Amino acid sequence: MGKIVTLGEILVEIMAQERGQSFRAPGPLIGPFPSGAPAIFIDQVAKLGQPCGIISCVGDDDFGWLNIARLQADGADISAIQIHPDQVTGSAFVRYDSAGDRHFVFNIKHSACGHVALTEAANALLVECSHFHVMGSSLSAPAIIEAIKRAIGIVKAQGGTISFDPNIRREMLADPAMQAALRFMLASCDLFLPSGPELTLLTEADAEPAAIQEILAMGVAAIVVKRGAEGASYHDRAGFLHLPSFPAEEIDPTGAGDCFGATFVTCRLQGRSIEDSLRYANASGARAVGVRGPMEGTSTFAELDALIAGSQGATA
Repeated sequence: MGKIVTLGEILVEIMAQERGQSFRAPGPLIGPFPSGAPAIFIDQVAKLGQPCGIISCVGDDDFGWLNIARLQADGADISAIQIHPDQVTGSAFVRYDSAGDRHFVFNIKHSACGHVALTEAANALLVECSHFHVMGSSLSAPAIIEAIKRAIGIVKAQGGTISFDPNIRREMLADPAMQAALRFMLASCDLFLPSGPELTLLTEADAEPAAIQEILAMGVAAIVVKRGAEGASYHDRAGFLHLPSFPAEEIDPTGAGDCFGATFVTCRLQGRSIEDSLRYANASGARAVGVRGPMEGTSTFAELDALIAGSQGATA
C-alpha cells in the first residue's frame, strides 16, 4: 500500500482540569498530551495499519520527543520530522467554559511548527506517497503554504490523490493570504472534508445544497460533511449518502474530526465501500470524543468493530 502523508503542526495540549476554570488565575492542569491536527490525523491512520508519515518540525525538548515517541509507537513514519535545536515545540492550552465551549491559547506560528519545510527526508517520504492530506490549520505561514503546494504538485505528478479538511473559523478568512491558500486547497483536492458550518465558508453559495454543487463543479470528486452528533453525509456527482452517528458521551471533542477524516480516507484507500468507510469514520469520531486528550482516542479496526457491533446489539 502507498503511504498517506500529511504536513503540518505537531504540538502538545495542556488542559484545564475543571469545566468553567479560568486561565486568569492558577488552577489544576492535566497533560501534556500529544496533539496537532495533522499529527492526530496521521496517528489515526497508523493505528488502522496503513503506511503513513508526517512532515513536521519540533523542538529538541520533552514536548517534541513525547510526540515523536507516540507517533513512532503507533506505526507512523517519523523520518521527516525535523528536530529544531533553537525552537520550542508548539503548544495549546485549552479550557472549557461552563457551557462546554473550548477556549485555546496557542503557540504554533512562532514555535518549531513555523519552520516546517520540505527537507531531503520530506521529499523522500513524498516519493512514497499515494495520498496527501492537508489541514487548514497548517496554513499559518507563507513558507508552509508554499511547502504544501509543492508537496501537492509532487503527489499529483505521481498520480496520487489529495484530501483537504478546512479546520478553520470564519474570522481566519479576514487574512487575504489565508483565504487565497484555502481556496487553492479546495480547488486542488479530490476529497473535501468540512464540518457542517465550514461547507459554505469558501463558496459563493450560502446554502448547503448550492454550496455542494458549486464545490463539485470545481472538480472535487467527493465531499464528506462531518455533522457531529447528527452523523455524516457523503456527496458526489452520483448522489449522496447519510449515516447517523453512534451514541457517545462527550468528554473531549478535540481531535474527533481528525480521527473521522483519517478513518474515512484510510478505508477508501483500502478499497472499502463508501457506506462502510462512512460507518467506520462515524465510529472513529464517537470513540475519540469519549476520551480525554486529543490523540488518546485514536482507534484500531478491532476497537471500531467492537463499537459498531455493540451499537448494533443495543438496537437489535
